Parts: sequence; structure tokens; C-alpha cells
Amino acid sequence: MTEPRWIVHLPTTLTSRDAAVELAAALARSLGHLDAVDFGETTLSEEDAQHLRHRVWCDMRLPGGGRCGHRDGHDGWCEAAELR
Repeated sequence: MTEPRWIVHLPTTLTSRDAAVELAAALARSLGHLDAVDFGETTLSEEDAQHLRHRVWCDMRLPGGGRCGHRDGHDGWCEAAELR
């Protein structure tokens, strides 16, 4: 049996989704060396609608392994890229 994964909810004082996406990207850049954090699975939600999640990164599985590192809804092809 696989052990359950835990989610850390990190409330902010930000009032725009774009600002929250930028914060998530900054956290990924500064803490990306931690294997315990799966930044590709990062989602955002409004404080009073936490059941409605918005993906930050595309995270599409790529042929040969890995996931797309572009922002969710990006133009062009999926490719392995640093989360930005």
C-alpha cells in the first residue's frame, strides 16, 4: 500500500491570481532543489472557494518521461522546461 501524500496549503495576502502565480513561480525557483516538493502539481484557489483549483503549470506527461514545465494554458508544444 502506498503512503498518502500530504498537501501544504499556504495562504497569502495576495488579491490577484496573476500575483499568486508569480509567487508560486518564485517559490519553485527558490525551493526547486527540494525533492519533497512537487511543484509541477501546484494549484491555486480563492480563499473562500478552495474546492475550485487552478493549475499553475501544464505538467503534461511527455513521451520518454518527464512533464511539461510551461505555464498552464501555454501556446505551442509541451516540452520539459524549468518551472517558471
